[in-house]
Amino acid sequence: MDEPDVTVADRRWNRAVRHPVRLVTRAVDTALAATGCHGPVTVVLADDRTVRQMNWRHRGRNRATNVLTFEYAPMQARGGVWGGDIIIAFETVRREARAARRDMAAHLAHLVIHGVLHLAGYDHHHPGEAREMEMHEARLLSGLGVANPWKQGRMAGMRERRP
Repeated sequence: MDEPDVTVADRRWNRAVRHPVRLVTRAVDTALAATGCHGPVTVVLADDRTVRQMNWRHRGRNRATNVLTFEYAPMQARGGVWGGDIIIAFETVRREARAARRDMAAHLAHLVIHGVLHLAGYDHHHPGEAREMEMHEARLLSGLGVANPWKQGRMAGMRERRP
């Protein structure tokens, strides 16, 4: 399995999340192992401006979002060889984490797993697909020591585990 290429493009990630590169690498590796997929994955910890520009250029939406994924090659069936980029927006992630009263590291781990699952062919356009993806995310996050973000009435956060 290839090691993910992680770039911290916005320095605020280093102050907001302890060892962000290690955390992202663990989250990518966990999701890759669970999906059986392999191939190069690049994760860029960016800012809202960068994500908004990419969202506009590639998807025609002039707004920032928490995570964008881009496949390198047309998707094959789950379990195939593939690769892609995952770009995550700092300000949006910080805002979402605060609103949900979640640890920023926990939210980052969730979004990285979410992005890898998208690259592996998972989606959430229909209720059944969304539920399957959410359950898969919750199982993978549990292995990283992150509480289920989909469980209502619970302050989800990260247990003290080294990334």
